[in-house]
Amino acid sequence: MNSTQHIEICPLKPEQYSELLDVMKMAYPNWQGGYWSEKSIQKLTQIFPEGQLVVLIEGKVAGCALSLIVDYEKFGDRHTYEQITGNYTFSTFDENGKTLYGIEVFIHPDYRGLRLGRRLYDARKELAEKLNLKNFIFGGRIPFYHKYADELSPKQYLEKVKHKEIYDPVLSFQMSNDFHVRKIIKNYIPDDVQSKEFATLLEWNNVFYEDEDSDKKTPKKNVRIGLVQWKMRMYKNLDDLFTQAEYFVDAISGYKSDFALFPEYFNTSLMAEFKNVSEAEAMRLLSKYTLEIRDKFSELAVAYNVNIIAGSMPFYENGELKNTGFLCHRNGKIDRYDKIHITPDETKYWGLKGGDTIKTFDTDAGKVGVLICYDVEFPELPRILADQGMQILFVPYLTDTQNAYMRVRKCAEARAIENECYVAITGNVGNLPQVENLDIHYSQSAVFTPSDFAFPSNAVKSESTPNTEMILISDVDLKLLDELHEYGSVRNLKDRRSDLYKIMSCTKVLEVKEIASGRKLPVEVGARYTGLRNRVDMPVGTIGMIGINEIMQEKPKEKNVRNGKVRS
Repeated sequence: MNSTQHIEICPLKPEQYSELLDVMKMAYPNWQGGYWSEKSIQKLTQIFPEGQLVVLIEGKVAGCALSLIVDYEKFGDRHTYEQITGNYTFSTFDENGKTLYGIEVFIHPDYRGLRLGRRLYDARKELAEKLNLKNFIFGGRIPFYHKYADELSPKQYLEKVKHKEIYDPVLSFQMSNDFHVRKIIKNYIPDDVQSKEFATLLEWNNVFYEDEDSDKKTPKKNVRIGLVQWKMRMYKNLDDLFTQAEYFVDAISGYKSDFALFPEYFNTSLMAEFKNVSEAEAMRLLSKYTLEIRDKFSELAVAYNVNIIAGSMPFYENGELKNTGFLCHRNGKIDRYDKIHITPDETKYWGLKGGDTIKTFDTDAGKVGVLICYDVEFPELPRILADQGMQILFVPYLTDTQNAYMRVRKCAEARAIENECYVAITGNVGNLPQVENLDIHYSQSAVFTPSDFAFPSNAVKSESTPNTEMILISDVDLKLLDELHEYGSVRNLKDRRSDLYKIMSCTKVLEVKEIASGRKLPVEVGARYTGLRNRVDMPVGTIGMIGINEIMQEKPKEKNVRNGKVRS
């Protein structure tokens, strides 16, 4: 074919039937079934004209794709071709359905190799997006399966095609066009001798689909983040700190931001008033301000219409000192998060304890996670949050030197790539000569992205001037994450080898003696029940019951305790 010839994809017209029939016969020379009748083509173009497409080369039909809209829930995955087409009457067409169902595609053999089939599939994907359909599904023949049927099951054949050990002209093509196999179905087309009556049910998901029937408000996709690069300075009292904090919240709100992020330990300049006591005691005395700061930030979040991630502060409760922060929603709700991994300095000088809760938070601007400083250097935590659907990870930090800062930064950059999410980090600048162990600070706030074509080439959305008091405003597009998950150059989340490894989280700990009577207790998702000598790990997602007899059969496992460092 001359490469300068004109190629066009357009709606199929009934008067093109004679050309269409000739192409069908050329495309299926060994087909033992029937061909589409003129009456069928006329009906399809009548009930769903935009779903019937032809590819023209210099005005001549070179290929065709036929489709229906169906209510897929009425059929499920165990349907036949006759059922989905209403015994070829197309009575199954439902303009209120949410699934585009492909019932035919073929290309004239003289034009194969020109990617015309890909163009037809792409055109139907665009149609699904235009009509806000949830997915595009079809049953795909496996015409070369008859060559291997004596030695391979359909499942084995599918795996070999997937790994390119076997080439199938239909399945290989479809899998290269971002379709995944939902199911292998039998008796799909009884006349299909080449496929031994088997077919693969293939699906493409429309990541832009919006459920118009949902009662829930759809979170916004274009999100603006404001980062506060906070300067440590001496304050006479708590009101002075509130004045400075409100100044930044006001500025960030003025740019119509959805989030304002403060650094780790941003309130520690107030420790100067406790300089006559030990460092550990000073930190405990400082914690008396924490709830008052939380409540003030919640007021600011509502008043200035911005969700505030209130960095972190010391919080003393139940005889334990923790590094705690609060997510103050602009609707008045307050969520709490704790630092999980405590650094050696935090333990040595202040006697802090780590938290035990890992979870994401739903906001009106997406699902977010918060990890405090050192926690971002442990890749297991962000991966657990990613499995919960996290879109933005916020990391408030406090680092004293550039090398400490770089540990946080480089790990945050890696977490954005590994978990296909945005990561926003911010810290403190300036000096506090009168506060022991918090005298110097280094920071350069930044927002990191995954590394793919839709994102900046260096995977850095924006960054502040180092060691300068300022705010950093950055916009992130959550729709790009949806596309990345499905169609990225690489797909870190999808391609994990869960058959070889898994990350398991613990959500609850009970002693065996509490259930020594043998009574059964409910097992929460990802829960771990542990005894003085025995422990049993429940897989993530397990919901069931467990009693003392089952526990005592498990072999003991040793704890793995790890420590870290305060400023990284």
